[in-house]
Amino acid sequence: MPWLRAALVWMLFMLAETGSGLVREVFIAPVLGDLRARQLGVLVGCIILFVIAWLTARWMGAGTRRQQLMVGGFWVLLTLIFEFALGRATGASWSRILSGFMLLGLAFMFITPWLTRKLR
Repeated sequence: MPWLRAALVWMLFMLAETGSGLVREVFIAPVLGDLRARQLGVLVGCIILFVIAWLTARWMGAGTRRQQLMVGGFWVLLTLIFEFALGRATGASWSRILSGFMLLGLAFMFITPWLTRKLR
């Protein structure tokens, strides 16, 4: 399994998603409101995730559907650890951390390695 490469791609996701989250909180949420900004953030996050996964799919080397879903599960696990740690460190409530929007993003993250390879 390409665990190191999958971890490096995940780090790229987190960097891009953190930047997107900062833009959302500073510029978009004051205009659209928190709920609408978070809804938009899920869509933008899924697009970012898909583009990065698309660009790195061959390099990552998860060739079988099983490997692709294992990578997706690995990314979900790493993201949950990251989000729980970051959320609690910044004082976010558990309900905010576990919002339905995050669950949609995690579900998309899980299938993204398979989806990108299938669409290639």
